[in-house]
Parts: sequence; C-alpha cells; structure tokens
Amino acid sequence: MNDHAEHRKQDDAGQPPQTQEHQPGKQSRMHPQPESIRDDYRGSGKLEGRVAVVTGGDSGIGRAIALHFAREGADVVVGYLEETADAEETRTLVEKEGVRCALFAGDLGDPDVAGEFVDLAVSTFGRIDILVNNAGEQHPVDAPEDLEPESIERTFRTNVFSYLHVTSLALPHMAEGASIINTTSVTAARGHKTLLDYSATKGAVQTFTFSLAQAVAERGIRVNAVAPGPIWTPLIPASFEADEVARFGEKTLMKRAGQPSEVAPAYVFLASDDGTYITGQTIHVNGGGHIGT
Repeated sequence: MNDHAEHRKQDDAGQPPQTQEHQPGKQSRMHPQPESIRDDYRGSGKLEGRVAVVTGGDSGIGRAIALHFAREGADVVVGYLEETADAEETRTLVEKEGVRCALFAGDLGDPDVAGEFVDLAVSTFGRIDILVNNAGEQHPVDAPEDLEPESIERTFRTNVFSYLHVTSLALPHMAEGASIINTTSVTAARGHKTLLDYSATKGAVQTFTFSLAQAVAERGIRVNAVAPGPIWTPLIPASFEADEVARFGEKTLMKRAGQPSEVAPAYVFLASDDGTYITGQTIHVNGGGHIGT
C-alpha cells in the first residue's frame, strides 16, 4: 500500500484521541502526521517564476499550500505566529523543491506587524504574485453565554483583521494577473453550534472575498476563496476535547476527515492560469458536507 492509500486508511479509522494546549497547535506533535503533499503529486510549472505569500503557512493547510506552490515552481514567503520549529520544517520542505523560501513570525492582526511582513516579502523577492490569507484560530464554547469578549476580539483579529491588513498592504505590490485567495470555511455557509465567533469570522471572509473581487477586477487581479470542511490540522487537537478529535470528520458524506493534501490543489488551481476566468468565487472542499465536529 502506498503512503497516500495509507493516509486514507488511517482517516477511515478516525484519529487517535489527542489534545494540545495552545493554538494554533504544532504539527510535530500530531499523530498520525497530516499529509501535506502526495508523493505522487507531479508539478508542471504552473506557478514557475512567481512569488507566493502564505499566512499561517507553518503547518496544516498553510504548509500544504506552500509545498504545492513550491512544487509548481513558486518562491514562497511563509507567515506564522510563533511555531518556529514547524515553520523551519516547512521551509526545509519548500527548499527541497528547488525554490526559495522566507519566513516571518508575528501576529498579523497587528497592522504594524503586517506591514513588516509585506515589507519582508517585497524586499526579498521584489513583488507579490499570489497572496493566500490563511491564518486562523478557533475557540469552541458550550453555550453562547460562554463567549468571552477577549476571545471574540482575538479570533476576529486573526481571522479577519489580518486578512484586511495584509491585503491592503500587499496590493500596491501586485500587478495585473495576480491572484488573492482567502481561506474561509464550511462554517461560513452552514454555521457551527460551538464555533459561533469563528463561523462569523469566516462569513466575513467570504463577503470580503466577493467585495474585494469587485474592487480590484479592473486591475486584472482575481480574488477567490477556498472553504475547507474538516481537515486534519494542528488546529483540531488544539481546539477540541480528545473524544471530539477521535470523531472528527465522521459526519461528512465520506465519513472521515480530509488531509491538507486534498485541499491545497484547489489553491493551485485558483492561483494558476487554469483559473484565469474565475473571480469572486468559493471552492468548497468538505467531503460532501459537514455540520459539527
């Protein structure tokens, strides 16, 4: 059985119960390890010579995006909060693809930090061809009354404000033909009874995507979103109780969680010339639908 089939077998059986204390979590502590890219994924130069900026790129979906972009020929700038070991592993994997990778640590919900991040990308590579806003956090609550103002604000700063800050600062360095891709969620469309503020942020991201697409269409810049369902990333054991983690993804039509490797190709499609007539759209990668954990 090849590695890809083995990951599918593990998913069908569910994940072992596990938790992590701090968000957004560390990929190095997960078991089994998420699949970031299939061994048999063959790049064809779809993004050759381009510069891609990926927030939340140290692990999970972000790492998978960075690796797929690299295999398609793009240099990559990875933004992350503070998970340096995971980020360094991402850089190692990206550079093995024969491209360059720069790292930046910091809270992009702070506009000054977001400015430093964009400055690093531009000073290192001279321009930005692809921007992926992907940073995220979530904090489940048992009841709406349990929502804490500090947690709500933090979630919005990471999931919405960082997208607004980085995009507005990056746009002056993006030319005709550039692409912006935002990570939203199935919860934007269907909600989630324990992720109230997170779902609200993802609804905001989806609306931001539609609005931004209209605002920059005349510049020749496309803006789209990808809405993942339950994907096996560090955010999951860092968010839910162990028994919920063990059942994660079982309510999809496919009865399993997805792998980051199954989401990232959607970003490649939207970033590449294959998607030149697509803007203001959302691609749902959710195993056929999902409600709850």
